[in-house]
Amino acid sequence: MSTIKTQTPGPEDNPVAPDAPMPTGLDHGLRGLIRENLFKDAKNSILTIVFGLILGYVLYRASIFVFFNEKVTPDGGMRNSWDIISSQLIRYMVGTQFDGTNIGYPMLWAAIYTIAFTLGFASGRLPGDTSPPMTTRTKLGIIAPPVLAMAVILSFTDTITPTLLVIGLAVPFFLGQRIPALLPESVLHRRTLIMTGLVLLAFLLETGFNPGNVDNFGGLLLTVNVAFISIAACFPLGVILALTRRSSFPLLRPVAVLYIELIRGVPLITLLFMGEFALRFFFPSTFEPPASVIRAIIMFTLFSAAYVAEIVRGGLQSVPGGQTEAGQAVGLSPVTITRKIVLPQALRNSIPALVGQFIALLKDTTLLIIISQFDLLGVSDPILASPEFQNQGYAPEVYAFVAFIFWVMCFSMSRASQRLETKLGVGTR
Repeated sequence: MSTIKTQTPGPEDNPVAPDAPMPTGLDHGLRGLIRENLFKDAKNSILTIVFGLILGYVLYRASIFVFFNEKVTPDGGMRNSWDIISSQLIRYMVGTQFDGTNIGYPMLWAAIYTIAFTLGFASGRLPGDTSPPMTTRTKLGIIAPPVLAMAVILSFTDTITPTLLVIGLAVPFFLGQRIPALLPESVLHRRTLIMTGLVLLAFLLETGFNPGNVDNFGGLLLTVNVAFISIAACFPLGVILALTRRSSFPLLRPVAVLYIELIRGVPLITLLFMGEFALRFFFPSTFEPPASVIRAIIMFTLFSAAYVAEIVRGGLQSVPGGQTEAGQAVGLSPVTITRKIVLPQALRNSIPALVGQFIALLKDTTLLIIISQFDLLGVSDPILASPEFQNQGYAPEVYAFVAFIFWVMCFSMSRASQRLETKLGVGTR
């Protein structure tokens, strides 16, 4: 029987030019990645060079705008362009009328510290939580934008006190994160109720235990209050409307349908005008109507609840009918099936659309200026119109600062949403 001889390939089978350099890890790594994605052929190389030049020019102009921008003053001198932000920072943060109230900044900082504790309490890990902890990259993605925003804002301050107070926010935040692990399970079942109470306490602190003082808010303080109070109020209302629209009650279902379709067909500006000028006619003459900002919050809530209801209704329709049938097979009541089986899955599927609606609501707060409430954007107009800055070209700096603050808030909400989607497994089966 003949045998087949095999020969191990030797160096002569793969000749290498003696002058060719040996490939290194860098060639296969960074250099190879750049060559493969940016300079693969002539077309890619030209596009890379062109867009690289455009990007370089944009970065060059942006660096000049941020770090080396100066304005000519009326007397012929030079002034840093960002002085308009540093000199008017209080107005951007709390408005022009906050100093005239009896609230005081200690009460405001007490409210901020309460919110920091609440955020820590909400993000703390519960006993028995088996979900994987956040990676360092995820933590940086959530924490970095707010920290960057606070660093930018603090760079415009003249004293070290605000910086120390902001750094001190880490204490209640990390303390709040540790609390859930120490509480008994009977208390943790009321976690949502506890957080609601803490947020209500913060609101009472910042208003000096007089909600009518909210009319004296302005700037970022007004924007944050209107946006997040409206978000907290419209979500449960929207869920109730969605469930009512899908119910079989002959009286409630048409009412929910009429409300949703009516509100969605009316511009938000119209509702704000109605809240400012027409809502007071629905109250008795002996009853003092709510403050103007409270009426605006009511209109924002009613408007957004209609859209939240449609988003949640879409989530309810995405839940397979077999889930309800399985609940009925084990003898669960319709309310229990909805509360423990259908609604949690529907809300999980609706998270991306819900957060998108909440981000839109945050940006819609800029419409407060039409009812003479000066939010973060609205306060810019009287500042630019003041004799000190009028017709001197400060608008780019002002609107860049406002846009940056809005971007940080919206991006932070988006990152928190992505973390929640990952934790709940949105998009996976």
